[in-house]
Amino acid sequence: MALMALTEEIIDNMDKKKCAIGVFLDLKKAFDTINHDMLLKKLERYGIRGVPLNWIRSYIGERKQFVELDGQKSDVLNITCGVPQGSVLGPKLFILYINDIVKISNLIKYIIFADDTSIFCTGENIQQLSKVINTEIEKLQHWLKNNKLFVNLDKTKFMIFGDNKKQENNPIKISIDSVNLEEVHEIKFLGVTLDNKFSWKTHIGQVKSKIAKSVAVIRRINFVLDYKSLFILYNTLIAPHLTYCVEVWGNTYKTNLQPLYLLQKQSIRILHKVGYWDHTNQLFIKSNILKFWDLVTFKTTQFMFKVRHQKLPHSIQEMFADREGGYYLRGEGYFKKQHIRTTRKSFCLSVCGVNVWNGLNDELKQITNVNQFKS
Repeated sequence: MALMALTEEIIDNMDKKKCAIGVFLDLKKAFDTINHDMLLKKLERYGIRGVPLNWIRSYIGERKQFVELDGQKSDVLNITCGVPQGSVLGPKLFILYINDIVKISNLIKYIIFADDTSIFCTGENIQQLSKVINTEIEKLQHWLKNNKLFVNLDKTKFMIFGDNKKQENNPIKISIDSVNLEEVHEIKFLGVTLDNKFSWKTHIGQVKSKIAKSVAVIRRINFVLDYKSLFILYNTLIAPHLTYCVEVWGNTYKTNLQPLYLLQKQSIRILHKVGYWDHTNQLFIKSNILKFWDLVTFKTTQFMFKVRHQKLPHSIQEMFADREGGYYLRGEGYFKKQHIRTTRKSFCLSVCGVNVWNGLNDELKQITNVNQFKS
């Protein structure tokens, strides 16, 4: 959802011929630098008081640490900052700690997923936009310092989305504490590689490389394993790469996705130990595995099911509107189609997802149970 919110916002502005700049922040040891006193004050302000607050104070405060090296131990010291990692509560406490970061500025937008913090800004003129970004980043940096959080300037990058040819003669500079940030044309965000034109070619190439290695592994050992074991390996080594956020990056040109489908067919043939030229239609059915194209549609439709039943955050729900009409329309549950200018925008979930959902039969749209809907 965080990835979808980012892509939808930026591509929507690109579709309207606006400029967009994104800054991808890297916080130094974010979970380890949280100030306990400030965290407890923020929790109290949010309404966590009394026994629950004392319980959290005990949870984060009554901890000690020491270092052991070659049998020698250091003195035992109290842990004065940071939240315990590896627990469910750790990320939640961190989220509550940085929750008010969005109040710094109304001119920039935030996409925050735990310690992955990205900001972006859109406007008509790229030079003016860069000035706005630099001004607002100063405010952001002031907030971070006040909250004992620090930016790793070497790993913090910025990206100008769209065609950058107009900026070649007058390059854009984004800086934090007088240090110029590096401009990149692609960056990994929440496990998906974004490029400045949202073609997804780089990410698809990376997925292809990972799957190709897994297919090679399965091919080498298929002579000694039975079908059940090979099927487990497929679902462990290959399926996760095909399904992760595929509703966001998988709705693109089929020519870009063709290599992934061919690799999937190779793996299915290996599972069933058939020849290279054997047809795979019946093999997919026998294994109860969706072809990659159908998998993209399946995941997209599941997302739209959540939209239909108001199960997503407000910021995403408001991207979708019910179709209106002055007379009775055949069936119910249709979404309103957007007016778009570019092909890039047509691949967004707010457009292609609506088309897929509106194309479903009325019986499917009336299902309210998610498991029944998936079946």
